[in-house]
Order: sequence, then structure tokens, then C-alpha cells
Amino acid sequence: MQLNKIVEFHKALGDLTRVRIIALLQQGPLHGQAIAGKLGLKPPTITHHMTKLREVGLIKERRDKNTIYFSLNTKILEMSAKAILTVGRGRDANMDMAVTVEEREEIIRNLFTNDGKLKNFPAQRKKKLVVLEHMIQGLEFGKVYSEKELNEYLKQYYDDFATLRRELIMCQFMYRENNQYELNPVELWWIH
Repeated sequence: MQLNKIVEFHKALGDLTRVRIIALLQQGPLHGQAIAGKLGLKPPTITHHMTKLREVGLIKERRDKNTIYFSLNTKILEMSAKAILTVGRGRDANMDMAVTVEEREEIIRNLFTNDGKLKNFPAQRKKKLVVLEHMIQGLEFGKVYSEKELNEYLKQYYDDFATLRRELIMCQFMYRENNQYELNPVELWWIH
């Protein structure tokens, strides 16, 4: 998660009405009229606040005929809330994923061919994180990559570049917006 995304998340929560909406949605999905009624606000006000929450990914929507039901995206809420705790803590922030230099070298030796191709993408989390970190060593911090550029880069390691791209986002190595990709600060990577 980019640092600016952490800031946007906290800005979205910097409004009492939005915090109250999140509290309501913890109890289960609600439509806009119900939220407005429970908070004593007008529907356009709720629409405005839902837009802000949607922009940071905190709500999900489900349409049932002409009614849209909103629910809380608890995964994003938890991940975004915890992200601030990792900023500045360095590479030892998540000790349960600690890997020694020897383990790292062994994982790379076992999973990559001599010419640098990934034999298969590991399912074990620790190995997966080592593999992803190894593959992004050739990317530049601060550079924005198009999806096509990133695909071409990842193809040199593994034919299923879409899986690699998705895993890089999910494990916080990279950030994506509008098909543009950028490395996250090292402090946000899930490998420590």
C-alpha cells in the first residue's frame, strides 16, 4: 500500500458521519435509505459519504433490483488500519515471516533454474514471498510501470505473469492504480 493510500484511508475516516456509517455496516448490509434513517441524514448526504468510503475500498455494493445494499469490506479496513503500524519499522516488522540468508538462498536455488526461470510458483507463503522479492530486484523504486511493461518484465521469470502481478499486489510489493504499477516502500512489503 502506497503511503498516499494510507493517508487517503485515514482522511476518509476523519469524518464522524463516515465512522458512524462503518459502525452501522459492521452489523450487516444496509441500503442508503436505511443508513440515512438511522443517522437522521438526507440520502444525498449518505451518497456523498458512501462515495468517499468507496474510493478507499471500505465498502462493497450489491444490487437487488432497484436497491443497492452496502456492506463493509472488513479485509480492506483491517489491512489499511494495520498498514500505518508497519511504516518506519523496517524489515523486522513481521518476524513470523523471517527468513535467514541461508534459507533465502536455498529457496531461490531450489525454485529457479540456472537461467533464472521460476520452475513453479510456490504455495507456501514464506517461499512465495522470497520468490516475489527476488523477482522485483530489477524494478526501480519511484518508476511507474504500465501493465504491459510489467508483464514483459515478469515473463522473463514465469509464463503466468498475471499470477505474479496479482501476487505482487496482494503481498504489498507493488501498488496498482489505473493499470499503472509502482513498487511500494520496502517497509510495506509482507516479507520481513
